[in-house]
Amino acid sequence: MRAPAKLSLASSNAGKLAEYRELAASSASSLVVELALLPDFEMLPAFVENAPTFAENAAGKALHYSRRWDGLVFADDSGLVVPALGGAPGVHSARYAGPQATNSQRIEKLLREMRGKTGPERAAYFVCAIALAERGRALAIVTDRVDGEILEAPRGSGGFGYDPLFYFPALEKTFAEIPAEEKNQHSHRGKAFRRLLAALSSML
Repeated sequence: MRAPAKLSLASSNAGKLAEYRELAASSASSLVVELALLPDFEMLPAFVENAPTFAENAAGKALHYSRRWDGLVFADDSGLVVPALGGAPGVHSARYAGPQATNSQRIEKLLREMRGKTGPERAAYFVCAIALAERGRALAIVTDRVDGEILEAPRGSGGFGYDPLFYFPALEKTFAEIPAEEKNQHSHRGKAFRRLLAALSSML
């Protein structure tokens, strides 16, 4: 039996790690992975995410931290893209209403920017890019997306970030109204992580 692949997430976010562990557990991949946060992440020199694309930020982060750890390191960058807003919030999704803003403040700003927009102008999509690196060498960079639209008011109490505004037509619900297990089957992060597992499986 193939030994588990050990991957370290370049983050100090335990919630994000838990989500990736759920994705790994629900994956149909035959590859078994053990996921952990990169040890002493907060003590390492920080990587500044200032690239113009999700893939470049993810790759830069994975390469940066993989030079400081002897093993497989993966990192992600994700966000919401609204074409009618010129691609905003985009790579600035987490800092859209300022570096210390809350989720509700980011949602409020997005609603203000979307005021007066109707029909196709409310189209939006979530993007997730994940990069895998080892000792400063990129092994894989994958991206995926999920399409939807921005509602005029939040709905649902689950999820996080912009989920209460993101309406997913296939299920006729927002991402904040969908149970986590179901969201994982459709989300940008779930789709991208399954791509990463497929890429990693072909290497081992």
